[in-house]
Amino acid sequence: MQIGMVGLGKMGGNMSQRLLEAGHQVVVFDRNPEKVQRLEALGASGAASFQDLVARLDPPRAIWLMVPAGEATEALVREFAELIQAGDVLIDGGNSNYKDTQSRAAWLRERGVHFVDVGTSGGVWGLKEGYSLMVGGEADAVERLSPLFEALAPAPDRGWGHVGPSGAGHFVKMIHNGIEYGMMQAFAEGFEILHAKREFELDLYQVAEIWRFGSVIRSWLLDLAARAFAEDPELASIAPFVPDSGEGRWTVAEAIDLDIPAPVITLSLQARLASRRQENFAAKLLAALRNQFGGHAVRRAD
Repeated sequence: MQIGMVGLGKMGGNMSQRLLEAGHQVVVFDRNPEKVQRLEALGASGAASFQDLVARLDPPRAIWLMVPAGEATEALVREFAELIQAGDVLIDGGNSNYKDTQSRAAWLRERGVHFVDVGTSGGVWGLKEGYSLMVGGEADAVERLSPLFEALAPAPDRGWGHVGPSGAGHFVKMIHNGIEYGMMQAFAEGFEILHAKREFELDLYQVAEIWRFGSVIRSWLLDLAARAFAEDPELASIAPFVPDSGEGRWTVAEAIDLDIPAPVITLSLQARLASRRQENFAAKLLAALRNQFGGHAVRRAD
C-alpha cells in the first residue's frame, strides 16, 4: 500500500521504516533533509515539498501526519486540505486533543476528505516491538488503511483496533496516557521508599530484576526501570524535573467534566508539577522512565 508520511521525528521515522520493511510504498517529507535521506536509503521516496508529496501519491491518497499536537497539526491539516481532493484520507498520529480532532474531522468532511485519528503508543521501541494503535474515524476509511495498521502493530490481529468515530482514537490514547501517569508514579514512589531505607543498602537494579519475573507488578515499565537503574544506579545524572505533554491534564479535566473521581491520575499529575519545584528521587525515576520508553529528553543534573 502507498502512504505519505509527514514528520520524521523519532516515532514518525521509525514508523516509516517499519512500513518499508513490511513492503509498503512510503513517500516521506520532513523539514530536515537528513531525515528524508536516511529513509530514502531504506527505500522510501523522498519529497521536496508538500506539493511534491501529494503529486507522488496515487488517488485516493493517504497522508499520515506525525507532528506535535496543537498549532503544528492545525497548520498542516489546513495546508493539506488545499492540496488534496475528495476521497483522500488525512491521518493524525500525534497526541491531539480529541475535541480538536472532532472539529477537524467535521471541517474536512464538508470537503469530502476523511480524517482518521490514530492514538499511537510504543515510543522508541515501536520499530522493534510494534505500536499500539487506537484508531478513530469512519469505518470505510479505517478499513482501507487496515494493511498499514496491521504492519505497524505487534501483530496483524493484535495491538490495534477501530475504537469509534472521529476523536475516539485520540480520546482512548488520552486516557491511556493518564493511566500511564498513575502507574509510573506508583513505581517512582515505591523505589523512592526503597532508596531512602539506607540501612539495608538496597540495590535497586537487583530489586527491579527480582520483581520482573513472577511478581504481580511485573510490566514493561518495570523492565524500563531496571534498565534505568542498570545505566545509572543512583540516577545521579538526571535532574528531578518531569515535564507533562498535556494528556494527563486533559484526562483529569475530562474526569471532572464526567463527575468521575480519578485521584491517582490527578495526584500523579500534581507530582509532576511538584517535581519542578523540589529535589526528589521519585521525580528522577519518572524522568528516566519517560526517556526509556519514549526517548523523551531529560534535564541533566548539574
